[in-house]
Amino acid sequence: MTSKNKLSRFDLTMIVVSLVIGMGIFRSSFNVAMEAQSPWIFFAAWLFGGLIALFGALTFAEIGSRYPVMGGFYKIYSYCYHPALAFMINCIILISNAASVSAVALIGAGYLKGILPQQWQTDNVVQVVALAAVIVFFFVNYLGFRMSVRTQNILMVIKIGIVLFICAGLFWPGAEPTTTSRLTAPSGAWDTIKMFGAALIAVSFTYGGYQQTINFGGEVNNPQRTIPRSIFWGIGIIVTLYFLTNLAYYHVLGFDGIVYNDAGLPSKNDLAARHVQQMVGPTGYTIMSGLLFFAVLAYVNIGLMSNPRVMYAMADEKVLPSFLKRTNERTHVLTVALPVFAAVAVITLFFAESFDTIVNWVIFLDSIGLATAVGSIFILRKKTKHLDGTGIYKMKLYPLMPVIYILAYIFVAISCAIKDPSGTGYGLLLFFGFYPLYLLSRRLNRKPAENN
Repeated sequence: MTSKNKLSRFDLTMIVVSLVIGMGIFRSSFNVAMEAQSPWIFFAAWLFGGLIALFGALTFAEIGSRYPVMGGFYKIYSYCYHPALAFMINCIILISNAASVSAVALIGAGYLKGILPQQWQTDNVVQVVALAAVIVFFFVNYLGFRMSVRTQNILMVIKIGIVLFICAGLFWPGAEPTTTSRLTAPSGAWDTIKMFGAALIAVSFTYGGYQQTINFGGEVNNPQRTIPRSIFWGIGIIVTLYFLTNLAYYHVLGFDGIVYNDAGLPSKNDLAARHVQQMVGPTGYTIMSGLLFFAVLAYVNIGLMSNPRVMYAMADEKVLPSFLKRTNERTHVLTVALPVFAAVAVITLFFAESFDTIVNWVIFLDSIGLATAVGSIFILRKKTKHLDGTGIYKMKLYPLMPVIYILAYIFVAISCAIKDPSGTGYGLLLFFGFYPLYLLSRRLNRKPAENN
Protein backbone atom coordinates (compact mmCIF):
# COMPACT_ATOMS: atom_id res chain seq x y z
CA MET A 1 0.00 0.00 0.00
CA THR A 2 1.45 3.39 -1.03
CA SER A 3 1.82 6.21 1.51
CA LYS A 4 -0.93 8.11 -0.33
CA ASN A 5 -3.43 5.34 0.48
CA LYS A 6 -2.29 4.83 4.08
CA LEU A 7 -4.14 6.17 7.11
CA SER A 8 -3.28 9.61 8.45
CA ARG A 9 -3.39 10.62 12.12
CA PHE A 10 -6.84 12.16 11.62
CA ASP A 11 -8.11 9.00 9.87
CA LEU A 12 -6.88 6.75 12.66
CA THR A 13 -8.18 9.09 15.39
CA MET A 14 -11.63 8.97 13.79
CA ILE A 15 -11.36 5.17 13.60
CA VAL A 16 -10.54 5.04 17.34
CA VAL A 17 -13.56 7.20 18.14
CA SER A 18 -15.73 5.17 15.75
CA LEU A 19 -14.70 1.86 17.29
CA VAL A 20 -15.82 3.05 20.73
CA ILE A 21 -18.79 5.37 20.16
CA GLY A 22 -21.29 2.92 18.74
CA MET A 23 -24.71 2.65 20.32
CA GLY A 24 -23.40 2.73 23.89
CA ILE A 25 -23.60 6.40 24.73
CA PHE A 26 -27.15 6.55 23.36
CA ARG A 27 -28.46 3.71 25.54
CA SER A 28 -25.91 2.26 28.01
CA SER A 29 -26.44 5.11 30.47
CA PHE A 30 -29.82 3.50 31.13
CA ASN A 31 -28.13 0.20 32.02
CA VAL A 32 -25.47 1.86 34.17
CA ALA A 33 -28.07 3.89 36.11
CA MET A 34 -30.27 0.80 36.56
CA GLU A 35 -27.35 -1.15 38.05
CA ALA A 36 -25.82 1.74 40.03
CA GLN A 37 -29.11 2.84 41.64
CA SER A 38 -27.46 6.03 42.87
CA PRO A 39 -25.89 9.06 41.13
CA TRP A 40 -22.51 8.82 42.82
CA ILE A 41 -21.98 5.17 41.84
CA PHE A 42 -23.22 6.05 38.34
CA PHE A 43 -20.63 8.80 37.82
CA ALA A 44 -17.88 6.90 39.66
CA ALA A 45 -18.34 3.98 37.25
CA TRP A 46 -18.06 6.27 34.20
CA LEU A 47 -14.96 8.04 35.54
CA PHE A 48 -13.26 4.81 36.60
CA GLY A 49 -14.12 3.20 33.26
CA GLY A 50 -12.64 6.19 31.43
CA LEU A 51 -9.43 6.03 33.47
CA ILE A 52 -9.06 2.31 32.77
CA ALA A 53 -9.78 2.90 29.08
CA LEU A 54 -6.99 5.50 29.01
CA PHE A 55 -4.57 3.06 30.67
CA GLY A 56 -5.58 0.39 28.16
CA ALA A 57 -5.33 2.79 25.23
CA LEU A 58 -1.80 3.84 26.15
CA THR A 59 -0.79 0.21 26.61
CA PHE A 60 -2.25 -0.74 23.23
CA ALA A 61 -0.52 2.30 21.76
CA GLU A 62 2.83 0.82 22.76
CA ILE A 63 1.77 -2.64 21.58
CA GLY A 64 0.77 -1.22 18.20
CA SER A 65 3.97 0.82 17.98
CA ARG A 66 6.14 -2.22 18.73
CA TYR A 67 4.20 -4.60 16.47
CA PRO A 68 2.45 -2.64 13.66
CA VAL A 69 0.89 -5.33 11.44
CA MET A 70 -2.49 -5.88 9.75
CA GLY A 71 -4.72 -7.93 12.03
CA GLY A 72 -2.54 -7.00 15.00
CA PHE A 73 -5.06 -8.06 17.63
CA TYR A 74 -4.73 -11.68 16.48
CA LYS A 75 -1.01 -11.49 15.78
CA ILE A 76 -0.26 -10.22 19.29
CA TYR A 77 -1.80 -13.32 20.91
CA SER A 78 -0.02 -15.61 18.48
CA TYR A 79 3.36 -13.89 18.85
CA CYS A 80 3.30 -13.48 22.64
CA TYR A 81 1.31 -16.52 23.78
CA HIS A 82 0.27 -19.38 21.51
CA PRO A 83 -1.62 -19.65 18.19
CA ALA A 84 -4.29 -21.81 19.88
CA LEU A 85 -5.14 -19.07 22.40
CA ALA A 86 -5.10 -16.50 19.60
CA PHE A 87 -7.51 -18.61 17.56
CA MET A 88 -9.91 -19.26 20.44
CA ILE A 89 -10.09 -15.68 21.68
CA ASN A 90 -10.33 -14.13 18.23
CA CYS A 91 -13.10 -16.53 17.14
CA ILE A 92 -15.10 -15.39 20.15
CA ILE A 93 -14.32 -11.76 19.34
CA LEU A 94 -15.35 -12.18 15.70
CA ILE A 95 -18.68 -13.76 16.66
CA SER A 96 -19.46 -11.14 19.30
CA ASN A 97 -18.40 -8.35 16.94
CA ALA A 98 -20.64 -9.70 14.18
CA ALA A 99 -23.50 -9.83 16.68
CA SER A 100 -22.67 -6.29 17.78
CA VAL A 101 -22.73 -5.01 14.18
CA SER A 102 -26.13 -6.63 13.66
CA ALA A 103 -27.48 -5.42 16.99
CA VAL A 104 -26.33 -1.84 16.34
CA ALA A 105 -27.97 -1.92 12.90
CA LEU A 106 -31.15 -3.24 14.51
CA ILE A 107 -31.12 -0.60 17.23
CA GLY A 108 -30.40 2.11 14.66
CA ALA A 109 -33.38 0.93 12.64
CA GLY A 110 -35.40 0.86 15.87
CA TYR A 111 -34.86 4.62 16.27
CA LEU A 112 -36.86 5.03 13.07
CA LYS A 113 -39.75 2.91 14.33
CA GLY A 114 -41.42 5.70 16.25
CA ILE A 115 -41.34 8.17 13.35
CA LEU A 116 -42.39 5.84 10.50
CA PRO A 117 -46.03 5.68 9.33
CA GLN A 118 -48.18 3.62 11.72
CA GLN A 119 -48.52 0.65 9.33
CA TRP A 120 -44.72 0.37 9.10
CA GLN A 121 -44.08 0.34 12.85
CA THR A 122 -43.45 -3.40 13.05
CA ASP A 123 -40.49 -5.52 14.09
CA ASN A 124 -40.30 -6.99 10.58
CA VAL A 125 -39.81 -3.56 9.02
CA VAL A 126 -37.11 -2.77 11.59
CA GLN A 127 -35.27 -5.99 10.68
CA VAL A 128 -35.50 -5.21 6.96
CA VAL A 129 -34.08 -1.70 7.53
CA ALA A 130 -31.26 -3.15 9.65
CA LEU A 131 -30.52 -5.76 6.98
CA ALA A 132 -30.45 -3.05 4.30
CA ALA A 133 -27.98 -1.02 6.41
CA VAL A 134 -25.56 -3.96 6.69
CA ILE A 135 -25.82 -4.66 2.95
CA VAL A 136 -25.32 -1.01 1.96
CA PHE A 137 -22.19 -0.66 4.08
CA PHE A 138 -20.88 -3.96 2.80
CA PHE A 139 -20.93 -2.46 -0.70
CA VAL A 140 -19.40 0.79 0.57
CA ASN A 141 -16.47 -1.20 1.96
CA TYR A 142 -16.26 -3.33 -1.16
CA LEU A 143 -15.77 -0.21 -3.30
CA GLY A 144 -12.41 0.39 -1.68
CA PHE A 145 -10.53 1.10 1.52
CA ARG A 146 -10.38 4.85 0.94
CA MET A 147 -14.12 4.99 0.24
CA SER A 148 -14.91 3.29 3.56
CA VAL A 149 -12.50 5.62 5.40
CA ARG A 150 -14.13 8.73 3.88
CA THR A 151 -17.59 7.40 4.70
CA GLN A 152 -16.44 6.73 8.26
CA ASN A 153 -15.12 10.25 8.70
CA ILE A 154 -18.43 11.76 7.49
CA LEU A 155 -20.54 9.52 9.74
CA MET A 156 -18.32 10.26 12.72
CA VAL A 157 -18.65 14.02 12.21
CA ILE A 158 -22.45 13.53 12.29
CA LYS A 159 -22.22 11.36 15.39
CA ILE A 160 -19.93 13.74 17.26
CA GLY A 161 -22.28 16.61 16.31
CA ILE A 162 -25.18 14.70 17.89
CA VAL A 163 -23.17 14.01 21.05
CA LEU A 164 -22.18 17.68 21.29
CA PHE A 165 -25.84 18.73 20.95
CA ILE A 166 -26.78 16.30 23.72
CA CYS A 167 -23.99 17.84 25.83
CA ALA A 168 -25.53 21.27 25.15
CA GLY A 169 -28.27 20.14 27.53
CA LEU A 170 -25.93 21.30 30.29
CA PHE A 171 -26.95 24.86 29.38
CA TRP A 172 -30.72 24.13 29.35
CA PRO A 173 -32.97 24.41 32.42
CA GLY A 174 -32.42 21.39 34.63
CA ALA A 175 -34.88 18.73 35.70
CA GLU A 176 -37.03 19.46 38.72
CA PRO A 177 -35.61 17.75 41.81
CA THR A 178 -37.61 14.73 42.95
CA THR A 179 -38.34 14.01 46.59
CA THR A 180 -38.80 10.27 45.99
CA SER A 181 -36.98 7.84 43.71
CA ARG A 182 -37.95 4.52 42.14
CA LEU A 183 -34.31 3.45 42.46
CA THR A 184 -32.85 1.94 45.63
CA ALA A 185 -29.50 3.20 46.94
CA PRO A 186 -26.97 0.64 48.27
CA SER A 187 -27.42 -0.33 51.91
CA GLY A 188 -23.87 -1.39 52.76
CA ALA A 189 -20.28 -1.85 51.56
CA TRP A 190 -20.90 -5.24 49.85
CA ASP A 191 -24.01 -3.84 48.19
CA THR A 192 -21.99 -0.89 46.91
CA ILE A 193 -19.23 -3.11 45.52
CA LYS A 194 -21.75 -5.33 43.71
CA MET A 195 -23.62 -2.36 42.23
CA PHE A 196 -20.37 -0.72 41.16
CA GLY A 197 -19.17 -3.94 39.54
CA ALA A 198 -22.49 -4.49 37.75
CA ALA A 199 -22.46 -0.88 36.50
CA LEU A 200 -18.92 -1.39 35.18
CA ILE A 201 -20.15 -4.20 32.91
CA ALA A 202 -22.20 -1.76 30.81
CA VAL A 203 -19.49 0.92 31.12
CA SER A 204 -16.86 -1.54 29.85
CA PHE A 205 -19.08 -2.44 26.91
CA THR A 206 -19.51 1.25 26.08
CA TYR A 207 -15.79 2.06 26.30
CA GLY A 208 -14.68 -1.08 24.45
CA GLY A 209 -13.42 -1.23 20.89
CA TYR A 210 -10.34 1.03 20.79
CA GLN A 211 -8.04 -2.01 21.03
CA GLN A 212 -9.05 -3.01 17.50
CA THR A 213 -7.10 0.01 16.23
CA ILE A 214 -3.96 -2.14 16.13
CA ASN A 215 -5.66 -4.23 13.40
CA PHE A 216 -4.79 -1.33 11.08
CA GLY A 217 -1.11 -1.25 12.09
CA GLY A 218 0.15 -2.26 8.65
CA GLU A 219 -1.94 0.42 6.92
CA VAL A 220 -0.80 3.51 8.83
CA ASN A 221 1.64 6.21 7.79
CA ASN A 222 4.58 6.34 10.24
CA PRO A 223 2.90 3.85 12.67
CA GLN A 224 5.42 4.36 15.50
CA ARG A 225 4.21 7.94 15.91
CA THR A 226 0.73 7.87 14.39
CA ILE A 227 -0.72 4.91 16.34
CA PRO A 228 0.02 6.15 19.90
CA ARG A 229 -0.97 9.76 19.16
CA SER A 230 -4.19 8.73 17.42
CA ILE A 231 -5.17 6.40 20.26
CA PHE A 232 -4.36 9.02 22.90
CA TRP A 233 -6.38 11.77 21.18
CA GLY A 234 -9.19 9.38 20.29
CA ILE A 235 -9.64 8.07 23.83
CA GLY A 236 -9.34 11.60 25.21
CA ILE A 237 -12.21 12.75 22.98
CA ILE A 238 -14.28 9.72 24.01
CA VAL A 239 -13.81 10.08 27.78
CA THR A 240 -14.61 13.82 27.62
CA LEU A 241 -17.72 13.32 25.49
CA TYR A 242 -18.99 10.41 27.61
CA PHE A 243 -18.67 12.28 30.88
CA LEU A 244 -20.27 15.47 29.52
CA THR A 245 -23.08 13.47 27.89
CA ASN A 246 -23.93 11.72 31.14
CA LEU A 247 -23.81 15.00 33.02
CA ALA A 248 -26.24 16.41 30.45
CA TYR A 249 -28.60 13.42 30.79
CA TYR A 250 -28.54 13.87 34.56
CA HIS A 251 -29.06 17.64 34.34
CA VAL A 252 -31.98 17.55 31.87
CA LEU A 253 -33.79 14.34 32.87
CA GLY A 254 -32.72 13.80 36.46
CA PHE A 255 -31.29 10.49 37.65
CA ASP A 256 -34.66 8.72 37.62
CA GLY A 257 -35.37 10.18 34.18
CA ILE A 258 -32.36 8.38 32.73
CA VAL A 259 -34.18 5.11 33.45
CA TYR A 260 -37.90 5.96 33.34
CA ASN A 261 -40.00 7.80 30.76
CA ASP A 262 -42.91 10.14 31.50
CA ALA A 263 -45.26 7.16 31.85
CA GLY A 264 -43.09 5.76 34.65
CA LEU A 265 -41.86 2.83 32.54
CA PRO A 266 -38.21 1.78 31.99
CA SER A 267 -37.20 3.13 28.56
CA LYS A 268 -33.69 2.40 27.29
CA ASN A 269 -33.91 2.57 23.51
CA ASP A 270 -34.93 6.22 23.22
CA LEU A 271 -32.89 7.82 26.01
CA ALA A 272 -31.13 10.34 23.73
CA ALA A 273 -34.38 11.20 21.92
CA ARG A 274 -36.21 11.74 25.24
CA HIS A 275 -33.34 13.97 26.34
CA VAL A 276 -33.65 16.18 23.23
CA GLN A 277 -37.46 16.19 23.55
CA GLN A 278 -37.06 17.60 27.05
CA MET A 279 -34.75 20.27 25.65
CA VAL A 280 -36.66 21.48 22.56
CA GLY A 281 -40.04 19.73 22.51
CA PRO A 282 -41.70 16.83 20.61
CA THR A 283 -40.16 17.84 17.25
CA GLY A 284 -36.75 17.29 18.79
CA TYR A 285 -37.68 13.68 19.55
CA THR A 286 -38.53 13.07 15.88
CA ILE A 287 -35.43 14.78 14.47
CA MET A 288 -33.09 13.10 16.95
CA SER A 289 -34.57 9.66 16.25
CA GLY A 290 -33.81 10.12 12.55
CA LEU A 291 -30.29 11.43 13.14
CA LEU A 292 -29.47 8.63 15.56
CA PHE A 293 -30.26 6.09 12.86
CA PHE A 294 -27.47 7.54 10.70
CA ALA A 295 -25.15 8.04 13.66
CA VAL A 296 -25.09 4.42 14.77
CA LEU A 297 -24.36 3.30 11.20
CA ALA A 298 -20.77 4.49 11.73
CA TYR A 299 -20.31 1.46 13.98
CA VAL A 300 -21.65 -0.85 11.27
CA ASN A 301 -19.15 0.60 8.79
CA ILE A 302 -16.16 0.37 11.13
CA GLY A 303 -17.11 -3.19 12.09
CA LEU A 304 -17.00 -4.18 8.43
CA MET A 305 -13.65 -2.41 8.07
CA SER A 306 -11.90 -3.86 11.11
CA ASN A 307 -12.99 -7.47 11.61
CA PRO A 308 -12.09 -8.87 8.16
CA ARG A 309 -8.51 -7.82 8.94
CA VAL A 310 -8.51 -10.16 11.93
CA MET A 311 -9.64 -12.96 9.61
CA TYR A 312 -6.80 -12.02 7.25
CA ALA A 313 -4.29 -12.32 10.11
CA MET A 314 -5.69 -15.70 11.16
CA ALA A 315 -5.45 -16.95 7.57
CA ASP A 316 -1.90 -15.64 7.42
CA GLU A 317 -1.15 -17.78 10.50
CA LYS A 318 -2.69 -20.78 8.67
CA VAL A 319 -5.45 -21.32 11.24
CA LEU A 320 -8.13 -20.21 8.78
CA PRO A 321 -8.28 -21.03 5.04
CA SER A 322 -5.73 -19.11 2.97
CA PHE A 323 -8.37 -17.79 0.55
CA LEU A 324 -9.42 -15.32 3.29
CA LYS A 325 -6.19 -13.41 2.49
CA ARG A 326 -7.25 -12.54 -1.04
CA THR A 327 -6.95 -8.79 -1.57
CA ASN A 328 -7.76 -6.51 -4.46
CA GLU A 329 -4.42 -4.82 -5.18
CA ARG A 330 -6.06 -1.68 -6.55
CA THR A 331 -8.73 -1.03 -3.90
CA HIS A 332 -7.07 -2.93 -0.98
CA VAL A 333 -10.36 -4.69 -0.26
CA LEU A 334 -10.25 -8.12 1.39
CA THR A 335 -12.39 -9.70 -1.29
CA VAL A 336 -13.24 -12.89 0.63
CA ALA A 337 -12.91 -12.01 4.32
CA LEU A 338 -15.21 -8.98 3.96
CA PRO A 339 -18.20 -10.85 2.45
CA VAL A 340 -17.69 -13.75 4.88
CA PHE A 341 -17.83 -11.46 7.91
CA ALA A 342 -20.79 -9.55 6.43
CA ALA A 343 -22.59 -12.88 5.92
CA VAL A 344 -22.01 -13.81 9.58
CA ALA A 345 -23.38 -10.40 10.61
CA VAL A 346 -26.48 -10.93 8.44
CA ILE A 347 -27.05 -14.39 9.92
CA THR A 348 -26.70 -13.11 13.49
CA LEU A 349 -29.05 -10.24 12.65
CA PHE A 350 -31.97 -12.65 12.99
CA PHE A 351 -30.83 -13.47 16.53
CA ALA A 352 -29.87 -9.91 17.48
CA GLU A 353 -33.14 -9.32 19.35
CA SER A 354 -31.64 -11.41 22.16
CA PHE A 355 -28.42 -9.36 22.17
CA ASP A 356 -29.12 -7.92 25.63
CA THR A 357 -29.28 -11.43 27.07
CA ILE A 358 -25.80 -12.33 25.82
CA VAL A 359 -24.00 -9.05 26.59
CA ASN A 360 -23.00 -10.36 30.02
CA TRP A 361 -21.08 -13.40 28.80
CA VAL A 362 -19.63 -11.46 25.85
CA ILE A 363 -18.24 -8.88 28.29
CA PHE A 364 -17.01 -11.70 30.53
CA LEU A 365 -15.00 -13.19 27.66
CA ASP A 366 -13.92 -9.75 26.44
CA SER A 367 -12.62 -9.00 29.94
CA ILE A 368 -10.43 -12.10 29.85
CA GLY A 369 -9.34 -11.33 26.30
CA LEU A 370 -8.47 -7.69 27.05
CA ALA A 371 -6.62 -8.55 30.26
CA THR A 372 -4.47 -11.13 28.46
CA ALA A 373 -3.95 -8.78 25.48
CA VAL A 374 -2.66 -6.02 27.77
CA GLY A 375 -0.56 -8.61 29.60
CA SER A 376 1.27 -9.24 26.34
CA ILE A 377 3.14 -5.96 26.82
CA PHE A 378 5.35 -7.65 29.43
CA ILE A 379 6.35 -10.31 26.89
CA LEU A 380 6.50 -7.91 23.95
CA ARG A 381 8.92 -5.55 25.71
CA LYS A 382 11.37 -8.42 26.11
CA LYS A 383 10.95 -9.73 22.56
CA THR A 384 11.30 -6.29 20.96
CA LYS A 385 13.92 -4.80 23.27
CA HIS A 386 16.03 -4.04 20.20
CA LEU A 387 13.43 -1.39 19.21
CA ASP A 388 14.04 0.70 22.32
CA GLY A 389 15.56 4.05 21.41
CA THR A 390 14.43 3.85 17.78
CA GLY A 391 11.56 6.34 18.15
CA ILE A 392 8.80 3.88 19.15
CA TYR A 393 6.23 4.92 21.73
CA LYS A 394 6.92 3.81 25.34
CA MET A 395 4.24 4.44 27.96
CA LYS A 396 4.93 6.24 31.20
CA LEU A 397 4.23 4.64 34.59
CA TYR A 398 5.11 1.15 33.33
CA PRO A 399 4.22 -1.41 34.68
CA LEU A 400 1.64 0.34 36.90
CA MET A 401 -0.86 1.17 34.11
CA PRO A 402 -1.11 -2.34 32.58
CA VAL A 403 -1.28 -3.94 36.04
CA ILE A 404 -4.17 -1.67 37.12
CA TYR A 405 -5.92 -2.36 33.81
CA ILE A 406 -5.60 -6.14 34.23
CA LEU A 407 -6.88 -6.03 37.82
CA ALA A 408 -9.82 -3.84 36.76
CA TYR A 409 -10.90 -6.30 34.07
CA ILE A 410 -10.52 -9.25 36.43
CA PHE A 411 -12.95 -7.38 38.70
CA VAL A 412 -15.36 -6.88 35.75
CA ALA A 413 -15.12 -10.60 34.86
CA ILE A 414 -15.91 -11.57 38.47
CA SER A 415 -18.85 -9.12 38.47
CA CYS A 416 -20.17 -10.78 35.29
CA ALA A 417 -19.89 -14.22 36.89
CA ILE A 418 -21.73 -13.03 40.02
CA LYS A 419 -24.48 -11.37 38.00
CA ASP A 420 -25.06 -14.26 35.57
CA PRO A 421 -23.24 -17.51 36.49
CA SER A 422 -25.00 -19.61 33.85
CA GLY A 423 -24.31 -17.09 31.07
CA THR A 424 -20.60 -16.93 31.87
CA GLY A 425 -20.55 -20.73 32.05
CA TYR A 426 -21.97 -20.98 28.53
CA GLY A 427 -19.43 -18.41 27.39
CA LEU A 428 -16.55 -20.50 28.76
CA LEU A 429 -17.92 -23.64 27.09
CA LEU A 430 -18.08 -21.82 23.77
CA PHE A 431 -14.55 -20.50 24.28
CA PHE A 432 -13.01 -23.91 24.99
CA GLY A 433 -15.13 -25.44 22.23
CA PHE A 434 -12.99 -23.58 19.70
CA TYR A 435 -9.87 -25.55 20.69
CA PRO A 436 -10.85 -28.74 18.80
CA LEU A 437 -11.73 -26.52 15.84
CA TYR A 438 -8.24 -25.00 16.03
CA LEU A 439 -6.64 -28.45 15.94
CA LEU A 440 -8.79 -29.46 12.97
CA SER A 441 -7.98 -26.22 11.14
CA ARG A 442 -4.24 -26.65 11.68
CA ARG A 443 -4.40 -30.21 10.40
CA LEU A 444 -6.35 -29.28 7.27
CA ASN A 445 -4.02 -26.39 6.49
CA ARG A 446 -0.94 -28.58 6.86
CA LYS A 447 -2.15 -31.29 4.50
CA PRO A 448 -1.36 -29.44 1.25
CA ALA A 449 2.19 -28.78 2.46
CA GLU A 450 2.66 -32.40 3.50
CA ASN A 451 1.47 -33.64 0.10
CA ASN A 452 3.94 -31.43 -1.81
